[in-house]
Amino acid sequence: MSTGFVAGPGSTGGEPPPRRSQIAPIAEAVAILDNIPGGGLILTTVEAALNWGRASSIWPLTFGLACCAIEMMAAYASRFDLDRMGAIPRATPRQADLIIVAGRATIKIAPIVRRLWEQMAEPKYVISMGSCATCGGPFYYDNYSILKGIDQVIPVDVYVPGCPPRPEALIEGILKLQEQIKREPILRQQAAAVLRGA
Repeated sequence: MSTGFVAGPGSTGGEPPPRRSQIAPIAEAVAILDNIPGGGLILTTVEAALNWGRASSIWPLTFGLACCAIEMMAAYASRFDLDRMGAIPRATPRQADLIIVAGRATIKIAPIVRRLWEQMAEPKYVISMGSCATCGGPFYYDNYSILKGIDQVIPVDVYVPGCPPRPEALIEGILKLQEQIKREPILRQQAAAVLRGA
């Protein structure tokens, strides 16, 4: 049996157009919001607000192992001032939600990096800074004790290329991580974990 409705743009064709009685309560609510003194209200989802807050307050644990650490320190100095983006370095992994591995990692230090990463609270992120942390760098082929990349030990979210990368590259990596955090469905992941019984 046909309903006689024609599909318009954005319509599936099966639903009737909204009635005036359905639109009136929405118009009244918008009028009430417009009359609030001092401007309007910002309406958003809870998840978007939480992700914005998490992305704007990244607390990294800096793990400098070589010359990349010098560039990381320069990124936090007054010229680049990474603190203004909310990335305030922390001293212990329990306070941090990001670990920046800067420089070459040896096989002997790999369990320590893994232990630090495991001590961080969820959600946690990793930035691999420099070619040594990413793929072993120029030291991998001449040395038996260098890891071919920190991603063999812990999962990496953002790779910052360079030997050593400039402070601007680290800042760009943190901005990419912030964009990634803003798109995360964190509440859905937590709800799924609760339903699974985790």
